[in-house]
Amino acid sequence: MKILVTGGTGFIGRALVPKLVEAGNQVRLLIRPAKRTPEVPKGVPVQIAVSSVTDARGLRSAMNGMEMVIHLASVERRGAYADLMRIDIEGTRLITRIARESGIQRLVFVSHLGADRFSAFPVSKAKGLAEEAIRTSGLNYTIFRSGIVFGEGDSLTSGIAQLLVALPFLFIVPGDGRTLLQPIWVEDLSTVITWAVEDESTLNQTYEVGGPEMLSFVEIVEIVMEVTGKRRRFFYLPPPLLRGITIFLETSLPRLPVSVFWLDYLAVNHTCSIDTLPRVFQLKPSRFSQRLDYLKRTPWQRLLWQNLRSREQG
Repeated sequence: MKILVTGGTGFIGRALVPKLVEAGNQVRLLIRPAKRTPEVPKGVPVQIAVSSVTDARGLRSAMNGMEMVIHLASVERRGAYADLMRIDIEGTRLITRIARESGIQRLVFVSHLGADRFSAFPVSKAKGLAEEAIRTSGLNYTIFRSGIVFGEGDSLTSGIAQLLVALPFLFIVPGDGRTLLQPIWVEDLSTVITWAVEDESTLNQTYEVGGPEMLSFVEIVEIVMEVTGKRRRFFYLPPPLLRGITIFLETSLPRLPVSVFWLDYLAVNHTCSIDTLPRVFQLKPSRFSQRLDYLKRTPWQRLLWQNLRSREQG
């Protein structure tokens, strides 16, 4: 299968692309023009197409000769600097139009649990509108509504670890910290996407997928504390107050390990049936605590300092 992957150098893409290639697919990465050289998967034979998801001509060229598009590109990790309307929504609409014109056979999209075009939260609304554009495009599609994804280089555990370094005595928790999440290991998510590519029974289906356990945010932080050996007392703040502080900090520190979108995500539960992966894909997902060894070998203090000093956006 000839597959174009948008966002292939991002967190999920770095895990997915090697699996796609190993499965015998020919992969082309869509890389947006940028000053910084993207981290292309090492030792993996891939083609490169340089274009923004908002450039119709560039997308048309990138899709030439391709059979499938896996759409991962998003700007949500940029927090206050993210243009969700232009990239996540309009970009997805343009991709579906060019894909249809180019004869693409299927579009695979990674969305979020809780995606809803009527959501009050910007990212959930953007994902809902993107899903709608895909379902009404006339293309065959497969949508994965994923729980929060974790692994080396993520925003969940990496953000928590950096905050544990930044705040030596307390860990600030929005609200009561009881919001339930269902973390899914990035390798598990990448595996089922790779399998779905070859399975026609997944055509025009939307799957809600998550890990095998529902954990409160406080429980997740406690597990990260245990793995990193950094114990802190919890300090609970009302979400509106913490949101205001975060917005202020984001404007001066673009690489802050927490964003307003992260706080939005923690405002409501993001869970689904725990048996989807075993029942539909015959995959036993990993428990959260079993896949955190990378936290032990990362120099979090140095990484935090580098991020806070960086003014580069994107």
